[in-house]
Amino acid sequence: MSRILSFLPLFTLVLGLFGCADKYQSYRSLYPFKSPNGQPDYANLDYWAAHPNKKDPSDSIPRPLRSETRDTIADVFFLHPTTFTDKKEAARSNAAIDDDYINAKTDYSTILFQASTFNQQSRVFSPRYRQAHIGNFYGADSALAVQALQLAYSDVRNAFRYYLQHDNNGRPIIIASHSQGALMAIELLKEFFDNKPLQQQLVVAYVVGWPLEKNSFTSLRACAEPTQTNCVCSWRTFKMGYEAPWVKKEQERSASLIVTNPLSWKIDTSFVSRQANKGSVLTRFNKIYKRTADAQIQNGVLYSYRPHFPGSFLYRTDNYHIGDINLYYLNIRENLRERLSTFLRTTGNNQPAR
Repeated sequence: MSRILSFLPLFTLVLGLFGCADKYQSYRSLYPFKSPNGQPDYANLDYWAAHPNKKDPSDSIPRPLRSETRDTIADVFFLHPTTFTDKKEAARSNAAIDDDYINAKTDYSTILFQASTFNQQSRVFSPRYRQAHIGNFYGADSALAVQALQLAYSDVRNAFRYYLQHDNNGRPIIIASHSQGALMAIELLKEFFDNKPLQQQLVVAYVVGWPLEKNSFTSLRACAEPTQTNCVCSWRTFKMGYEAPWVKKEQERSASLIVTNPLSWKIDTSFVSRQANKGSVLTRFNKIYKRTADAQIQNGVLYSYRPHFPGSFLYRTDNYHIGDINLYYLNIRENLRERLSTFLRTTGNNQPAR
């Protein structure tokens, strides 16, 4: 976590894609559990936003995709973005693990719309963690921000250790993440995978929505080809031509960042037309919008012209952070299938689904 502070101004709020927050109120009654000590207990399914031993929103499949063949031969460990955003709660550095509203919001936004991307050939595990409040990424007290992020990561670490001990059984692993979750994923990859035996079980890591420096790892490298395995993909999405203030500050070191084009799955600067976009899942989960967004890597980020979907002429934002995964939903889904196929073929790791 030592380098977190240099990237704090880059964090962008994950709101808007999933609609009005008030809709989560109706789900609060689904989360009555209370932690006796304020800490997560990962032996209890209540402390998992997604887990193969319970029905949860990560199991959802958009209606047009329900004829797909499913084979959960691998495991996805998904780390969700910030959902602790209420300004009235800013005095609390970290979310309570048993906050019914935050848990409802998490499950019916990011778990439904993002974690589901990876469910075709993988069991999805996503731990609840005492995430840092959004204010930690903008506040002046950097010491408190680091403490909040360290607490969040301590939960992620404990959840992953529990998963390894009780659920993995040698199965292929995919790390997937977004925003604050991507920051957690970087630390997880360093601690458990990079130049360690577990790296041999890593199919791919999708570290999305946070800047990832190439020198973050000793042996893990950027994925340079669409079927490459044991590597890392990362991108942050902006409107073509837009230069956020923090991106301008990064330009001197942009060559040192891992950036993946999620349409070509290469790391060059070639423009890829939206014709290559297999489909996006936006505010309507059961609707697939095809050929929505193009993609081109420039200056350490991913750019796209304004996406094409009904009513998109009203879409005025220049920062597409909220759509980092959803704009490329089907391409990610297909890419994971291809990488996993390569991984199983080359390693012979064909563990039976459990």
